[in-house]
Amino acid sequence: MLKVGILGGGQLGRMLLQAAANYPVETFVMENDPSCPAAHLCHHFTVGDIRNFDDVYRFGKGLDALTIEIESVNEDALEKLEQEGVKVYPRPSALRTIKNKILQKEFYKQSQIPTAEFIITNNLEDLHKQEAFLPAVHKIGMGGYDGRGVQVIRSKNDLGKGFDAPGVLEKMVSIHQEIAQIVAINEKGATALYPPVEMIFDPDLNLLDYQISPAGLPDRILWKIEAIALAVVKGLNSPGIFAVELFVDKQGEVLVNETAPRVHNSGHHTIEANYSSQFDMLLRIMLNYPLGNTEHILPASIVNLLGAEGYSGTAHYEGLEEVLQMDNVFVHIYGKKETKPGRKMGHITIVSKDKQDLTYKAHRIKNILKVRS
Repeated sequence: MLKVGILGGGQLGRMLLQAAANYPVETFVMENDPSCPAAHLCHHFTVGDIRNFDDVYRFGKGLDALTIEIESVNEDALEKLEQEGVKVYPRPSALRTIKNKILQKEFYKQSQIPTAEFIITNNLEDLHKQEAFLPAVHKIGMGGYDGRGVQVIRSKNDLGKGFDAPGVLEKMVSIHQEIAQIVAINEKGATALYPPVEMIFDPDLNLLDYQISPAGLPDRILWKIEAIALAVVKGLNSPGIFAVELFVDKQGEVLVNETAPRVHNSGHHTIEANYSSQFDMLLRIMLNYPLGNTEHILPASIVNLLGAEGYSGTAHYEGLEEVLQMDNVFVHIYGKKETKPGRKMGHITIVSKDKQDLTYKAHRIKNILKVRS
């Protein structure tokens, strides 16, 4: 039995372990919270800090393969483990490029991958000199995620909202659609693409509102998206699962926004809606099995279940019974005991042949199901 480790014990680790239950694999998780969503589903749980060199190195030493659940892991330790023969997905070199937004943007530029025009800023003083470049979006180089570490700078009055740390100032794009394209790539370089997903965002929280798969795209744009996403993943030169987030602008141009080197929120529907889920696929890659079938069984929509505004404390799910009575609706509660505003507490997948049904149910679920304390 191969020994497979996951750094991080949140919902992504939990869903990966749910898929791992189908394979001959011994699972290990490291996280600093012993009551995290993934803790009770693995064979072996270690309390440790995924950002600490010694913790990561000790955890990974006896394993055959290792993957991540979040980018903020100690890649120096992963590099040492890789040199000592542990298979790491994604490779530490790819992780280094992606986890720093500055290096990520420079990688796109060097690889001639279309992306929004950008300027690198070292601090707020630097940012204040870029008035002529506005409107733009300021992204902190290290440590931002889920809309944190991102500020919209429309005019010089907004410059003070930027980050006093190295970052990237990206020219604002007139967005027509936001698309996520998940790509699987194995050790031999064989690839499999999932049908692209359209993401509909909540403009206030800058978080995903709901999403629909497959995205409604003309063939010409679909082919562009697939070609660009493959170029990104091949350029990173690492096996694994990658979620490439792209903008389609009002002129029909396709630009890469950013890439996640792991299973991703935009692929949660694949558990019910596709023959091989993104979690199943990552395990196939790590265990050196053939790539799975990425095709849809049925089109799908996902609604993220976020902690309600104004509520912090022990999570209570209002409207759960009503949602569970709906046809073709699958509820995933992540098992986080505490809720706080905007915290990801679960997701709901809807499958249907009818796209209007997907949108209608997504909105209905958003109105019914609330996480309060």
